[in-house]
Amino acid sequence: MRFDIITLFPELFAPLLTSGITRRAYEGDLVDVRLWNPRDHAEGNYRRVDDRSFGGGPGMVMLAEPLSKCLTAIRADRKEASPAPLVLFSPIGQTLNHTAVAQWSHSAGAVLLCGRYEGVDQRFIDQYVDRQISLGDFVLSGGEIVAMALLDAVARLQPGVLNDEGSHQLDSFNPALDGLLDSPHYTRPEVWQGHAVPAALMSGHHAHIERWRREQSLRLTAVHRPELLVQARLTGKLNRDDEALLKDVQGEMSTPNHISGSKKL
Repeated sequence: MRFDIITLFPELFAPLLTSGITRRAYEGDLVDVRLWNPRDHAEGNYRRVDDRSFGGGPGMVMLAEPLSKCLTAIRADRKEASPAPLVLFSPIGQTLNHTAVAQWSHSAGAVLLCGRYEGVDQRFIDQYVDRQISLGDFVLSGGEIVAMALLDAVARLQPGVLNDEGSHQLDSFNPALDGLLDSPHYTRPEVWQGHAVPAALMSGHHAHIERWRREQSLRLTAVHRPELLVQARLTGKLNRDDEALLKDVQGEMSTPNHISGSKKL
């Protein structure tokens, strides 16, 4: 797959593409990333890419013309029979989640537009943008961080990128966990500062270990992300044992001395 990124700050992507385990995806061309600076397609001595907003107000707006020329160059370079979607990172976009990442990981890629300043001239958006994506209900100084988040999430799902081929299948929000949060993890030493690893994990009994992990997944989800339980229940992912545990957790949470997230796991 190929992602073409339109950004005024291509240098921001260097650490992402050369660091960590996901660099395997970029170095091995599993995820082909190409960076395009709209300033290279701007006119005049100053290569201007922004101007004041009509109607007044603070901040600057990205000009439509340099973006249009940059996009034309990308389309010519991709040589696609069917143009890849142009994605704008914007507060009004759909919030990025695991389902969307999984879909992108099986796609042919996209052109990613990283907005800056007060945003992009709406006429360019209306004419060229196919989808808009948000990272959450807050505003960033630019779309580069969102683009990196999408690239990293997609890269780690590619075959051969992670050391354990199936490790991502047990990530939080994954269908293998019924969309719930992952359970806690422990490693050596067995006792650290007086705190021991839960006995179930040391038992060597696979059924007990799996049940413990399921219970902790349910407990964490109930405390921190209860809305995920609603979806799991609607899709029939919760069995009688799950519901019995959740009833106990609900009782614990309703006690006067309960402090959210303080219960030892």
